Amino acid sequence: MPKLSVEDLDLAGKRVFLRVDLNVPLAEGQVADDTRLQTALPTLLYCLKAGAAVILASHLGRPKGKPDPKYSLAPVARRLEERLGQPVPLAPDCVGEAVEARARSLEPGQVLLLENLRFHPEEEANDPVFAGALARLADCYVNDAFAAAHRAHASIEAITRSLSPAAAGFLMRRELEALGRILERPERPLVAILGGAKVSDKLALVEHLLEKVDTLLIGGGMAFTFLSALGHGVGRSLVEPGRIEVARRVLAEASRRGKSVGLPVDAVVAESPESVESRTVGIREMPEDLMGLDIGPLTLGRFTQALGGAKTVVWNGPMGVFERPLFARGTVELARRVAVCGAFSVVGGGDTVAAVQQAGVAEKIGYLSTAGGAFLEFLEGRVLPGVAALAERA
Repeated sequence: MPKLSVEDLDLAGKRVFLRVDLNVPLAEGQVADDTRLQTALPTLLYCLKAGAAVILASHLGRPKGKPDPKYSLAPVARRLEERLGQPVPLAPDCVGEAVEARARSLEPGQVLLLENLRFHPEEEANDPVFAGALARLADCYVNDAFAAAHRAHASIEAITRSLSPAAAGFLMRRELEALGRILERPERPLVAILGGAKVSDKLALVEHLLEKVDTLLIGGGMAFTFLSALGHGVGRSLVEPGRIEVARRVLAEASRRGKSVGLPVDAVVAESPESVESRTVGIREMPEDLMGLDIGPLTLGRFTQALGGAKTVVWNGPMGVFERPLFARGTVELARRVAVCGAFSVVGGGDTVAAVQQAGVAEKIGYLSTAGGAFLEFLEGRVLPGVAALAERA
């Protein structure tokens, strides 16, 4: 059933505990990239305009369960003030009598940003007492932090046992709708593109997607473990020896199911990612002393051909070390091909979204998901604690 949405709540005069993802990069005490902050604004603004006071909560970095000025949300509060055009005071903590008094004194239309939730070890431990202290700050709960929904943390899961109703914010709702469209009712053919460094990070995803997709395209460093499983020599390319047999079984299962799996037929190789020279070779001619760092033009052509006629495309993971211009062409060009293939496309994961933006085609992608682990786990078919904790719409 669909989840309760923030639009289903009567917010006038209420205090809303709004869990968002403000885990933004900082540089010299300033927000270096406020993309995640901007994605939180629609739900925040909706709550304020509906007459609610908002208690805003997030984590930042990994402070290891204790206060650390390096991970304070003070720079985020300053940037939020700029974006909202109104004061966004930062509470001295996220729980305690002083914070409760600040929350009680809020007027409709005002915001209070709590200090970093992870300054308390109880947050990551999903401690019910800590969650109860958070719950005392508000009258209802809204989760708009899909990127953290795979974590059973106090502000995500346990708090909903003490504070209800628990509803989805706009970002959470869009993520669930886009990913649900892929897993539950995809328009076919459905093509999945997987890349990135390690096959171990995505083995469960590969196995699950075999049940869902019509075609699976595998690039990036993870492709070399599959190529090794087929008996190819891959030089010094990244290979996980302990996963070769599993990769072989996955390929056999794909064949049994009649699913098409596309692997690189050529690669851009060099001595290392820092190299200033490279060349393109066929997979059968991989030099023993070099490593594959990007897909080659023949592979790009085959992957483009596989996209022809696709109605739905999901992509996670770059095709090579795209941060280096010498090895970026495969990923950037593939992003452009996905953008114009005519399918409903969902691109997820920080690196892949960055590559799409680098290619200049972000506005032509059906949905960009900034979530990393949550995106993968959802596609793997796992139940996300932060999603399961939300109330269902009657």
